[in-house]
Amino acid sequence: MRLQDLVKDIAEKEIIGNARVEVGEIAYHSAKVRKGMLFVAIRGVTADGHTFIEEALDRGAAALVVERGRGKDYRIPQIVVPDSRAALARLAAAFFGHPSRKMRLVGVTGTNGKTTTSFLIESILEGESLPCGVVGTINYRYRGRVIPAPMTTPESYDIQRMLREMSDSGVTHVIMEVSSHALDLRRVDDCHFDVGVFTNFTQDHLDYHADLDEYRHCKEHFFMAIIPAGNKQRRTAILNLDDPVGEKLWQTVNYTKMGYATQRQTSFWAGDITSSLKGVEATIHTPRGSMKIHSPLVGEFNIYNIMAAMGAATVLGVPEESIRKGIDALSTVPGRMERIENDRGVEIFVDYAHTPDALKRALTVLRTLRGRGRLITVFGCGGDRDRTKRPLMGMAVARLSDLSIIASDNPRSEPPGDIIRDIEGGFISENGREIGREDLNRTVEGGGYLKIENRREAIGLAIQAARPGDIIVIAGKGHENYQIVGDRRLPFDDRAEARKALLKIWSNG
Repeated sequence: MRLQDLVKDIAEKEIIGNARVEVGEIAYHSAKVRKGMLFVAIRGVTADGHTFIEEALDRGAAALVVERGRGKDYRIPQIVVPDSRAALARLAAAFFGHPSRKMRLVGVTGTNGKTTTSFLIESILEGESLPCGVVGTINYRYRGRVIPAPMTTPESYDIQRMLREMSDSGVTHVIMEVSSHALDLRRVDDCHFDVGVFTNFTQDHLDYHADLDEYRHCKEHFFMAIIPAGNKQRRTAILNLDDPVGEKLWQTVNYTKMGYATQRQTSFWAGDITSSLKGVEATIHTPRGSMKIHSPLVGEFNIYNIMAAMGAATVLGVPEESIRKGIDALSTVPGRMERIENDRGVEIFVDYAHTPDALKRALTVLRTLRGRGRLITVFGCGGDRDRTKRPLMGMAVARLSDLSIIASDNPRSEPPGDIIRDIEGGFISENGREIGREDLNRTVEGGGYLKIENRREAIGLAIQAARPGDIIVIAGKGHENYQIVGDRRLPFDDRAEARKALLKIWSNG
C-alpha cells in the first residue's frame, strides 16, 4: 500500500516527506524490520521504540510513525501522531482490510472467569458447526491450528493479522479474552465487537495499574468506548449484575444489554443450583424460557461463566438446545479446576486461581464438598507482581484450608523466600500456626501451614500426606508449563508434577 492510503484513517497526524512511498509491511519491533517496511515506534512497558529508530533505519525501513516531539530528520517519510499505539491499531486494521468488520467478534473481559467463559462459548459454537477462533490466555487457536500465547491479548498488529488469517481460513466467529493491559495499551482499538461480556471485578494487576480505580476504568472503557466505536449495528453487552461494577455498567451502557445473576431476576438468572465433585446443575431462566443445564465443570462459581456464555450465544443466534449441549460437552478447561485422576481416593485439582477472590471462591467450593476429609492447599504468588495481594491470599487460605503449603510460584527476579514471607503475613494475621513435616498426618483442622520453597517438593509432600477423602488444590499456575526463575523459563507443569508424585507413591507400594 502507499503510505498515504494506509494512514488516511488517522485523523490527527502530520506527514513529513513523500507520503506516496510504497509500504510492504508494518513492524512495531525494530528487530523485525525489513527493507520497505513501515516502522511504528511504540512505547512499551519496559522499552521505548523511539530509541530503536536508528536500528530500524539500518534494516531498511521505508517510513516511520513517531509520536509528537520524538521525531528528527531521519531522511525517510514520517507520520507524526499524538499516540503511536493508537496509530498502530488503526494502521494494522487498515493494512489487513478490517477483518473484524465482517466477522462475529465476542470480547470477554473481567478479573476472573475469562478463559472458562471463552471455552464455553467455543464449545457452544462448535456444537453448531460454526467455524470459530479463540484468542486467549491459554493459546490462540482456529481450524486445528494452535499458537502459544505469550500474553492474553496480543499487540494490535498481531490481533489484526490473526483475524485476517482466521477469516481467510473460513472462521466466522471469534472469541477474544480482553485484558486490562490490552485496553490500556490500545491493542483492541479498531476491533469491531458484536458482543462484550463482563465477568467480574476484583483486585489484580496492581503491579501495572496505579490503583483499583485505574484498573476498573480500563474494564469500563471496553464497554463505554471500544464497543460503541465499532461498526456493528446490534452490539450487545452481557453484564454480571451481582458485581457492583457490572451493575454500574448496566446503568451507563446505552446500547443493547443483557444481565445475568444468581441474586436477582434479570435476562439470565439461575435457580435450583446444586454443586458436587461431579459438576454443577441449575435451572437458568432466559428470555426464551427456563432451561435445565448440567456442566461437568466443578465449582458453583461456574454458573456465572455458564450464564455469560449463554448470553453471548443467544445474541449470536444459537438455538437453546445447542446451547445446552455445548455446556454439557465441555468437561474441563486446562488448569481451571482441572482434576488429576488417581486411585487413592483423593480428589486433586490444579487451578489457575492467582488472585485473592479467585482463590477464595475455589477454596470455598472445595471446602463444602470435602465431607469429612481435609482440604489441603499448595500455592504461592508470582514475583515482580502486585505485592499487596500476597497476605490477602494467605488470609484466604488460612481461613479455608485445613492444611496449607506455601511454595514458590513464578518468582522471577525476587527471592522466593521474600515472597513466601509476604504470604505468611496473612497466615499470622489469621492466627495460623506453622507446623513441621512430622505433623502432616496428625493435622486434621486448625489451619496449619508449612513453608516449602521448592514447588515440586511441596506438591509431592501434599500428595504423600493425603488420605482417602481429602481434597488437594494446587493453585496459582494452572495451565502453565513453565516456571519463571530470574530471567529463565524452566519446564514445570503442576499437573505433570502431581502425576509424577502419584506414580512415585504407587511404585513405592
